[in-house]
Amino acid sequence: EKHPGPSSMADTKLIGFGNPLLDISAVVEQDVLDKWGAKLNDAILAEDKHKPMYAELAESHPVEYIAGGATQNSIRVAQWVMGKPGSTAFVGCVGKDQFGDKLEQAARGDGVNAAYMKHPETPTGTCAVLVKGGERSLVANLSAANCYEISHYETAEIQELVTAANIVYCAGFFLTVSPPTMIALGKHVAEKHKTFCLNLSAPFICQFFKDPLLSVMPYVDFLFGNESEAAEFGKAMGWGEELDVVALKAAAMPKESGSPPPPPRRL
Repeated sequence: EKHPGPSSMADTKLIGFGNPLLDISAVVEQDVLDKWGAKLNDAILAEDKHKPMYAELAESHPVEYIAGGATQNSIRVAQWVMGKPGSTAFVGCVGKDQFGDKLEQAARGDGVNAAYMKHPETPTGTCAVLVKGGERSLVANLSAANCYEISHYETAEIQELVTAANIVYCAGFFLTVSPPTMIALGKHVAEKHKTFCLNLSAPFICQFFKDPLLSVMPYVDFLFGNESEAAEFGKAMGWGEELDVVALKAAAMPKESGSPPPPPRRL
C-alpha cells in the first residue's frame, strides 16, 4: 500500500481538523445505557463518572477497537472516494503511545496524510460507541485530542497542507478544543476563496459551545447537521425548532465576504 508523504502534500484537496479517537465499540443492553446516562442518537463528553466505563465495557462485552473520531472518519471515507493516496489530510492531537500509532497506521493505510500533533504526556483519546437496535450513543474521552494547540497549525508542515487544500472540514466537536485554530482556518479560507465545511455534530455543541460556534459561523460555506442538532441550534438562536425556519435563518447569517463576494451558505 502506498502511503502519502511530504512529497504528496501538493496533492491534498481536502483537509480535516478534529479529534482523533480510538473507538471502543460494543452492542449493549438498555441497562448499560442507563447506568452511564447515555442516550441513543446522542454524543457527550466523558465526565469523571464515565472513566471506569471503558475498562468495564471491555470486560463485560465483546468490543471492537476501531480508528475513529468524527472528522477523521469523514476524511477516511472521502479518501476512499477520491482514490489517489494523499488527496486528503487530517490534523489533530494524539498521545505518544500504542493507540496513537494504531490511529496513524490506519489513516495512512487508507491513503490519508495523517499530520498529528503528538503530546508527550497525555494518552490518545478514546470513544465508547454503545450500540443498541441499530442506533448508537457516543461517550468521548478526548484526552490528548483535547490538547491540540494553534502553534502546531502554524508549523510549516501544516501550513503547506492547508495551502494545498481547496476544502476544509471540521466537526463541531473541535469547537471544544481549539476555536482559535478554526478561526485561523476560516480566515485563510475566506482570503483564498476556498470552501469551509462545518458539522454541528451533537446537540450539546449548540447548547454549551454557542459562542465558539458563532465565532466560526461567518466563515462556513456548508453547514451539516441532523434533525436534533438543527433543532437545538434553532433553540439556542431563539428561532424555534421548525427545521425549515432554522435552515433559512442559518443560511442568512452574516458571512465573511472577502472579495469577490462569497456564494451563499448551504445547509
